[in-house]
Amino acid sequence: MVRIGYTMMTEQAGPRELVGHVVGAEEAGFDFSVTSDHYFPWLASQGHAPNAWAVLGAAAQATSRIPLMTYVTCPTVRYHPVLVAQQAATLQLLSGGRFRLGLGSGENLNEHVVGGGWPAVSVRHEMLAEAVGIIQALFDGRTLNHRGPHYDVEHARLWDLPDEPPPIGIAVSGEDSCRLAGRLADLVIAVEPKKELLESFDRHGGAGKPRVGQLPVCYDPDRDAALDRAHDQFRWSGLGWPVNAELPTDVSFEAATRYVTKEQVAESIPCGAKTEDFVDAVREYADAGFTEIALVQIGGDHQAGYLRWAEKELLPALREL
Repeated sequence: MVRIGYTMMTEQAGPRELVGHVVGAEEAGFDFSVTSDHYFPWLASQGHAPNAWAVLGAAAQATSRIPLMTYVTCPTVRYHPVLVAQQAATLQLLSGGRFRLGLGSGENLNEHVVGGGWPAVSVRHEMLAEAVGIIQALFDGRTLNHRGPHYDVEHARLWDLPDEPPPIGIAVSGEDSCRLAGRLADLVIAVEPKKELLESFDRHGGAGKPRVGQLPVCYDPDRDAALDRAHDQFRWSGLGWPVNAELPTDVSFEAATRYVTKEQVAESIPCGAKTEDFVDAVREYADAGFTEIALVQIGGDHQAGYLRWAEKELLPALREL
């Protein structure tokens, strides 16, 4: 049976609200949760970008059952990997072993803020592989000295380690990232229902490991209102990862999506309140081979009604997939 998750989307709600949302998701019966890690929203209309790690720490204390996960953190530019390792180990302790560390090569949108420039994608993959090695060494309890092509580590050690380190997931979008994930990750992460990504992950060592997808949805009893909201806040999602990773600011995304129509948004995001439309969209991921799908309800102030509907109608229907 496919596991269904809830997304705390930091781009569309403040920190206290996000924690309240994941408490509601646990009560509604979602199987797991994921959290984005942004410094900027994709579009100004989303309106938020609190610190994801602080939110996750609060969520770990406010919940008792639902698993937590970064979806995803970039451990290469804005964060040094030794810091990510410390944050992840601490969160695994706070959550009682419910945390998974989702990692990716990042987006210019969030990483440009530290002023280090934005490397080419091949360099970003090199940086990610080196960062994962550093994180894994620290999870193993080693005192680490490291001189690498991208990072230096001087006598680093994690003093508070969980009995079981957080599993590491790596986000993929093409053959190179699948090769990296198959070699280094405990699970794979993707935001498109592409079977070929999972097949590539399997070829490079990922066979039998969990695969986690993500799907934006926009529930509203008024379908026109849902479509308006999805277009206003999520029209960037159709640009594709090669574009989304490169644009530097919300203003850039505003310009890049200027001519995206509501009809185009409706083709990829289920909108309204017809359960079968949402089930069909999730089925695409299940048929591609994903074992877990995290849903993103669009609109930070439209979570309560969605959670009630999900508990009563959507989740029971998805359990039958």
